[in-house]
Amino acid sequence: MKSIVTDRLIIRKFEQNDWQDLYEYLSDKEVVKFEPYDIYSEEQAKEEAIERSKSESFYAVCLKENEKVIGNLYLDKGDFDTWELGFVFNRKYQGQGYATESAKALLDYAFTHLGARRIAAMCNPKNSPSWKLLERVHMRREGLLLQNIYFKTNSNGEPIWVDTYEYAILKEEWYK
Repeated sequence: MKSIVTDRLIIRKFEQNDWQDLYEYLSDKEVVKFEPYDIYSEEQAKEEAIERSKSESFYAVCLKENEKVIGNLYLDKGDFDTWELGFVFNRKYQGQGYATESAKALLDYAFTHLGARRIAAMCNPKNSPSWKLLERVHMRREGLLLQNIYFKTNSNGEPIWVDTYEYAILKEEWYK
């Protein structure tokens, strides 16, 4: 993929030397609160940057002015030309429209260049910034799945079940 350039951002493949910026937000407990993993150590961030640099599914979201990685997007192809969207952003850069700007650009790229027919996203109902972002990019809430998944366990090793909102948008809806 070539880089996607917006007014304020560059969306590109991860590079191994992005690990420090990745660590800055993946080591923040508030940022990873709803993610299926815990906070990252520096060593884990270095390893993750290497893995993401090899991946076609992770995109680094960088400030255009200095290429600082302020977050990431995830876009992975599933069955039936349906792709899954995900995102995580540095708390210092949240609330400034960067996630919306980058998600819109990636959705457009997916429909225009990747042959996506449908793009879906899942998020925890308690994560209102995420579901509000999905609604800002005109994705439709398709359902509420009750206690359908767990990422963590309690002190007894029992699953901590969580609910999930499912959102999606079809290619023809994107172009309306």
